[in-house]
This record gives sequence, C-alpha cells and structure tokens, in this order.
Amino acid sequence: MREVIFDTETTGLDPKTGDRMVEIGCVEMIGRVETGRTFHAYYNPDRDMPAEAERVHGLSAAFLASKPRFAEGVDALLDFLGDAPLVAHNATFDFGFLNNELQLLGRDPIDMGRMVDTVAIARKKHPGAKLSLDALCTRYGIDRSHRVKHGALLDAELLAQVYVELTGGRQIGLGLADAPADPLGPAPLTPNAPWHRPSTDRPRREPRLHVASPEELERHAAFIADIKGAIWTS
Repeated sequence: MREVIFDTETTGLDPKTGDRMVEIGCVEMIGRVETGRTFHAYYNPDRDMPAEAERVHGLSAAFLASKPRFAEGVDALLDFLGDAPLVAHNATFDFGFLNNELQLLGRDPIDMGRMVDTVAIARKKHPGAKLSLDALCTRYGIDRSHRVKHGALLDAELLAQVYVELTGGRQIGLGLADAPADPLGPAPLTPNAPWHRPSTDRPRREPRLHVASPEELERHAAFIADIKGAIWTS
C-alpha cells in the first residue's frame, strides 16, 4: 500500500486567524518502506512571519519572499499526494493548514478520511508517555542529532521511521506479504517435504518404493514381542 508521510511549517497555529502554510515536506512509502521519492516546497505566504514562529523553523519573511505562492505549486503537490493515505504527527493541524490553502484557491479539500495521526497511534501504544516527535525518536533510537530546527521534509523523514516503529517495527518492511502469488497455487503439504514443490523443468520420475524386506519385518516383530507391558497389547 502506498502512503505519504508529510509535515508542514506555518506562520502560526490557526489558519482561521490568517496564518498560512509556508513549507511542506512529503515522503513516499510503499509497504511501509521508503521509496526514495519525496516532495518539498516553500511558499510565499504574502504576510509577515511572527518572531515566535520563525524561532521554531527559522524561515524568515525575507527568505520566503522569493518563493512561489501555493497556487503556483498546488498541482505538483496534489499529483504527488495522489489518493494515498496521508500520515502526519498531530495530523489535524497539518490537514487544517493544507485544506485551508486549497480552499483559498477554491479547490476541494482533502478528505479527512485519508488522515492517519501518529499522535493518536502513539497515545494508544504508549499511554501516559511523551508523544512529541523528539520523544518518540528517542524512544525508538532514531537519530535526530541533525534536527536543530523544525523542517518539514526533515520532520517527515523522521516521522516515517517513527511510523514504521509504531506500526510493527522494521520487520514489516520485508515484503513477505507482498510477494507475487505462486501461479501453481499453494504448495502441497506432505509429511516428507512440507514446503517443497517439485520442479516443473525436469523429467518426472516415479517415486521409489520403500518397503521393508521379510527379514526386516521378522526382526521388527521379534523386537515388539520382547517389549513388556506394551500398551498396545493391553
């Protein structure tokens, strides 16, 4: 299954009061394995950058002034997102800003049914524990030493690793469940070779007969008769 893990950076906390999305980073996963495909963009919000927000992500109004507006890159973003489930940390926040940008353009919002919230997953798996991205990276031994400030793509890459751990660990990425189906159907289960399927590119040979000789049968009968108090004789 294809999933997209994403994160946003914004000018503040509430799009309803005029805050805007200024950065988005997306990581593609298939079968809970990163494919190497990513999407990253900065956007000019056409407004100032509050100092408290800039302290979090380091994106100044001067830096963003030369970046394209969301309207100029919306199609490329939507093409990358496709119809995949969208995974985010505290996902209602990120969905709120993303859908606000779409609605400002008169575009349809992204269906909230596609939302996967890793905070909700972590709260269920680790009740009472700290649930920040930093805390979960520490819990799972994920290196975040290069995370000096928040960054949408960096945080999405870290979250992708956290998401794998929250949903079963790294062994789920082995791809066993996605292996191509055997065109011959399930291998027959036999006492001698429970997982063996005969080769189809060699001439078929009749199975060898393994029948005890009269002498072997006689020795076996003598051995059985010498057993005292055998349960099959009671």
